[in-house]
Amino acid sequence: MPLSPLDIHNKEFSKSFRGYSEDEVNDFLEQIIKDFEQMLREKKELEEKLKSSSERVGHFTTIESTLQKSIVVAQEAAEEVRRNSQKEAKLIVKEAEKNADRIVNEALSKARKIALEIEELKKQSKVFRNRFKMLVEAQLDLINTDDWDHLMEYEVDTTELERIETKED
Repeated sequence: MPLSPLDIHNKEFSKSFRGYSEDEVNDFLEQIIKDFEQMLREKKELEEKLKSSSERVGHFTTIESTLQKSIVVAQEAAEEVRRNSQKEAKLIVKEAEKNADRIVNEALSKARKIALEIEELKKQSKVFRNRFKMLVEAQLDLINTDDWDHLMEYEVDTTELERIETKED
C-alpha cells in the first residue's frame, strides 16, 4: 500500500546515540511531504485529464463509427439511386424506341395509302382524258359532217314569208 503524506508526517524514528540530526531529518521529511503532496495532486489531475480524454476519445470513436455507418448508408443510397436511374433511363429509351417504331409504321402506312390513292387518281384521270377525248372527237365529227354544208345551201324566200304574214294580219 502506497504511503500518504500523513504517513510520512506521523512516522517517528527511534533515537540513538549517534543518530542523525533531528532538525535536519524533520526538515527533509517536511520537504518530502510537500513534494509528495504535489505529486499526488498532479497525479490526480492527470488521472482526471486522462479520464476526460478517454471519454472524449470514446465520444469521437462513437462519432467516427456513426460517420462511417452514415457514409456506408449514403453510398448504398447513392448506388440505389444510380441503379434506379439506370432502370428508368432504360425504360425511357424502350418507350422512345416503341414510339419511334409506331410513328415510322404509321408514316409507312400513310405513305402506302397515299401511293394507292395516287395510282387510283392516275387511273381516273386516264379514264377522264379518254372520255373527254372521245367527246371532243365526237363533237368534231359532228361539226365536220356534210349536214352543215346542206344547211348553208338551203335558201328561204323571205319575201314570200313577209307577204304571208301581212295577209294574216
